[in-house]
Amino acid sequence: MRYSRDHKAQTHIRIVKEAAARFRRDGIGATGLQPLMNALGLTHGGFYTHFKSKDELVEEALQAAGEEVDARCAMLFAQEFPLEAFIDSYLSERHRTTPEQGCPLPTMSSELGLLGQHSPTTDAVLHARLRQIENTLEGDDADHRSLVIMSTLVGALMLSRSVKNPELAQKILDVAREYLKKQQS
Repeated sequence: MRYSRDHKAQTHIRIVKEAAARFRRDGIGATGLQPLMNALGLTHGGFYTHFKSKDELVEEALQAAGEEVDARCAMLFAQEFPLEAFIDSYLSERHRTTPEQGCPLPTMSSELGLLGQHSPTTDAVLHARLRQIENTLEGDDADHRSLVIMSTLVGALMLSRSVKNPELAQKILDVAREYLKKQQS
């Protein structure tokens, strides 16, 4: 069967997009290549037509997830109260329950750090958020405060996703959101 010229490129994009969602939802280690490829109607062996290794896919998927989030964040940071909009969105029930659509940092960065697979893309995603936050802050310590805000956001989201009790999960988000917004007033 003959494929169009762009078939390989389109398949590559589909693999990266699916992997980006699965890595954010399930984690890197829990995402097997065979189930990933099967979900797309592709063979496990076909994976190596597109990538040298899973590590290469992880890097591309992290880049894709970062770009996806960048677009959403650009809209949030264009609002009248950008930091509040970002905090509200980040610590929302929707972000907690749909990790496959959200920021890759809570799921992927901790796993990459534990595996010793530090990614330049993780740094780029983090720096992009820090710059956006820092641009909303006044004072000489804006860079330090942006780190505290981002660390609190990621940590609160991770904790809220890790608990079984839905009321506690929501309380973690609510308390962190209220605290961060109070600090900005």
